[in-house]
Amino acid sequence: MAPCRAVPAAICALCLALLPAGSALSRDYPAKPIRFVIPFPAAGFSDILGRLLGQRLSEIVGQPVVNDNRAGASGNIGADIVAKASPDGHTLLINSFNFVANPGVNALPFDPIRDFAAVSLIADGPPLVMAVASSTAFRSVKELIAYARANPGRLNLATSGAGTSADLAADLLGSIAGIKVVQVPYKGSAPALTAVVSGEVALTFPNLPAALPLLGNNRLRALAVTSAQRTSALPDVPTMIESGMPGFELNGFLGVLAPARTPPAVVRTLHAKLSAITREAGFGDRLKDYGMRPVGSSPAEFAAFLKAQIVKWTEFQNTKTLGAPRSS
Repeated sequence: MAPCRAVPAAICALCLALLPAGSALSRDYPAKPIRFVIPFPAAGFSDILGRLLGQRLSEIVGQPVVNDNRAGASGNIGADIVAKASPDGHTLLINSFNFVANPGVNALPFDPIRDFAAVSLIADGPPLVMAVASSTAFRSVKELIAYARANPGRLNLATSGAGTSADLAADLLGSIAGIKVVQVPYKGSAPALTAVVSGEVALTFPNLPAALPLLGNNRLRALAVTSAQRTSALPDVPTMIESGMPGFELNGFLGVLAPARTPPAVVRTLHAKLSAITREAGFGDRLKDYGMRPVGSSPAEFAAFLKAQIVKWTEFQNTKTLGAPRSS
């Protein structure tokens, strides 16, 4: 019979052996460089803020954070890469509005809820901007709608394709104002903006960071923003709601997702680090420059947010009527 004093040691060894693999993983996390998959091209707001977030996270955890731009299919290519990645917390998705809009218009190779573990909603915003060329006569939303009503089918609006925020903004405009909007798809927001500046189409709804350079050099004119309140980045520009479009609110966001089955302890560690960054004054100041505000929500809060947004925008795309999500 084994000595009594050996029993506790044996029990401890057995308990350690029976611990979930995720427990050991979380103690060592991160054990290697972290990969931020950004499902959009470089220089967009997701890329710029993803790099800013990654740089600060790298400083905190002592591991490199590598940004991997995997653009295409309205953000779905990058999202699919993360959905199928190893669930160890070393491959993460920087997600934004397209993630919640896509389920209503595209057949997805992944489930946006089941295939991901929510980590944190990093920031709220930016809004979109109803933008026209500065050379046009339109100086308000009211004038633009009056033109559309007097000229049915002649108001052209540039988008980046189905399921994008500009696509939904065009549908909202048509639904709320009761006008016909002809959508002209382009391969990205940059060519859509170029088309508006050149006079090829009448208007577009870029996100605020993309519009700011062209607004600053007077090549674009902002008629309104799509947030519920005015943005400090454009304090003199009214909201769509102020401009006579009740219920017209469409705000972007920036969040972080991990693959499903990522150990909860790793998700908690990630959330703690990321939410700490959102509370830093320097990070908040950079967000403010882009018309955004820091959030740092919990994983449960972010998961609930995503579910509600997917329901909301899927129902809108099915009915073209914006209302509160149906209760379950």
